[in-house]
Amino acid sequence: MSTVLEIINGIAQAAANAYDGAHDENGEPIKVGLKREEGHPIHDKRVMDGFSVKFQGPYLCICYHSEINLKDVQGDKLEKEIEQMIAKVATFLKKEYKRVTGNTLTLTKDGDVQARMEYMNRIRCWVTAQCDYKIGGLDSEARKQPSEDRLEKNFKDFLALSDDKRPKNDKRKKDSDPTFTPWNMLKK
Repeated sequence: MSTVLEIINGIAQAAANAYDGAHDENGEPIKVGLKREEGHPIHDKRVMDGFSVKFQGPYLCICYHSEINLKDVQGDKLEKEIEQMIAKVATFLKKEYKRVTGNTLTLTKDGDVQARMEYMNRIRCWVTAQCDYKIGGLDSEARKQPSEDRLEKNFKDFLALSDDKRPKNDKRKKDSDPTFTPWNMLKK
């Protein structure tokens, strides 16, 4: 049974081994299944895409980003294509984790893929997507909510001491508007 740190380090190393232009021990290019791996690296137009991983408690968030032509956005196949790309990345991470650590990695999809498309110009756009996977072997505690602000009362007490009092050595004329600040002037 692997510890949490060993699992996270193994996944991080598996993701790090997928950089663009990576080669295995035999000198063969490592294939993740991304679009950038298609075609000849010098003669063909390179597609900009890649992935990253984030850890959120017992969950692994796989983030995928790509640059696509605007004409490919039409229709329903874009969503399926993005889901397939993230699934290919998850499969690669499992295979590479096995190669790096010698242990198996279980990733269970948790929820739907969340994708966002941003307009770049009249020809291309960016797509960013992410999907959460539950990591097998980690504690099944739920995602923790952000902590409550423990210093809230102390901070409010500190601000109450101010009361917009002017110091004794302030010789400026009193403004007609006591709430005047340079920031208020920008708001107008």
